[in-house]
Amino acid sequence: MSLSKREFLQVMAAASVAGMALGRHADADASTAEQALYDLPPLGRGAGFVSLLHITDCHAQLKPIYFREPSVNLGVGDMRGKMPHLVGEQLLKAAGVKPGTALAHAYTFLDFEKAARRYGRVGGFAHLATLVQRMKASRPGALLLDGGDTWQGSATALWTNGQDMVDACKALTVDVMTGHWEFTLGMDRVKEIVEKDFAGKVDFVAQNVKTTDFEDPVFRPYVIREIAGVPVAIVGQAFPYTPIANPRYMVADWTFGIQDENMQKVVDDARAKGAQLVVVVSHNGMDVDLKMASRVRGIDAIFGGHTHDGVPVAVPVKNPGGTTLVTNAGSNGKFLGVMDFEVKGGKVANWRYRLLPVFANVLKADPAMDALITKVRAPYEAKLAEKLAVTDGLLYRRGNFNGSWDQLLCDAMMEVQGADIAFSPGFRWGTSLLPGDTITRELMMDQVATTYSYATVTEMSGEMIKTVLEDVCDNLFNPDPYYQQGGDMVRIGGLTYACEPGAAMGRRIQDMRLKGQPIEANKTYKVAGWAPVAEEARNAGNKMIWDVVEQWLKSKGRVTPRQPNLPRLVGVQGNPGVA
Repeated sequence: MSLSKREFLQVMAAASVAGMALGRHADADASTAEQALYDLPPLGRGAGFVSLLHITDCHAQLKPIYFREPSVNLGVGDMRGKMPHLVGEQLLKAAGVKPGTALAHAYTFLDFEKAARRYGRVGGFAHLATLVQRMKASRPGALLLDGGDTWQGSATALWTNGQDMVDACKALTVDVMTGHWEFTLGMDRVKEIVEKDFAGKVDFVAQNVKTTDFEDPVFRPYVIREIAGVPVAIVGQAFPYTPIANPRYMVADWTFGIQDENMQKVVDDARAKGAQLVVVVSHNGMDVDLKMASRVRGIDAIFGGHTHDGVPVAVPVKNPGGTTLVTNAGSNGKFLGVMDFEVKGGKVANWRYRLLPVFANVLKADPAMDALITKVRAPYEAKLAEKLAVTDGLLYRRGNFNGSWDQLLCDAMMEVQGADIAFSPGFRWGTSLLPGDTITRELMMDQVATTYSYATVTEMSGEMIKTVLEDVCDNLFNPDPYYQQGGDMVRIGGLTYACEPGAAMGRRIQDMRLKGQPIEANKTYKVAGWAPVAEEARNAGNKMIWDVVEQWLKSKGRVTPRQPNLPRLVGVQGNPGVA
């Protein structure tokens, strides 16, 4: 049973150590619950005081959800033991958050099932809207930045071609955004939204997206908005590896990339035009943002996304021009980042950052947003609500190597398609279910809803399997963040293996076995997978993955707990990125 607002406040009292002034409200009644939990006065008022709000990676989740944070988020090389590569108690210690509190539940996986039942669901655009309005009301001129991965991740976003999220973002009063999964709707659809739906309302910025022919900017690289008398430049950094991590044919006429040198030129140009505060709304991933912050001068803060890291603190990074603050605001609508600046003499004199969890039990649903969500979902409600099965175990996705949701997908693919091995992409999006929950079509689609979710079966040699796994592993654990191209490790069914994240390229994957027997380099194996980036997959008559999984779920009726097939990790003893 979920807590009432009064009960919720009583268990939240200890959270004052993390910067929320809750202790004095411990005995408040329900009518003051929101004020108590989200009592965050601005750093100051009047000239020079600037506030920026930040959401990212909501993955089209309009309704409140459960979402389990990772128990494995390994940092290698220079990133070992540093934010964001801390999990569980190590993260709480670094952030100054007491274990057993609601904030501990929001930021970590600890006691997830028990805590989720206690504190209820998180996120939901109607509840997020209430918090955004509260923060904007107390911070005149504050802007809401959206880091992208907003128009993808749900059945309704897929079925409406992103329109449900476009309408919701406008209603949420998003001011500036950049993108990643947005581009999987295709170039024409993205341009249509940016030029028509967003015209005069939302600025879509991306300094690193250019045309393949003449390298012309596809979107505005930045915008300058004045807040409290301070010209503020917001630069966009779209996901640099979109054509690699996602199908190239969807963005055939555009190039991406990190483009440090161009970023420096853009920042210098914004400064030359009078910007006194320069921030980047980024979809690089936090490790990439940290490296960029060390190389590019003149950026005051980077509001990051892509890696779904809910980091409660802003990380200061030194560079030849001064210091850049790097943040990351989690995913799935769970959090709202709030950054307050004091600008004096054209420079940042003071700042404060808070990562506020969006607890649906405490924040009242905004009536207008609630009505909009009801309207856009109405044509699909019956289809969304159809019951496919019941889960006896916890289903979650997030984590470097595997989660029980992806294990379910792998099991379904192997059984339905008669494969020896199954690969599920290392996607970080996807909601969590508690034991006893009904798996509806909507909750299944939360795991698989993309525009290229084709289910495939491929004959692969043992040598090729190892090559694929080594490539993905290098993508995740390359010590140079600029070679990390997004996503977690491919999830694997059937095959067992060992992984040494700190080893050299080609040597990380070891001891591959199928049913206890070593994988043979020259032997051929039947491998099921889904979401291929190759263009030919869409013309090969493949089923969609949701049809495969739905068939499996309905045949089971009740799904026994899934034990994730995790590799035997080598050389990570004592790493605070693994629980």
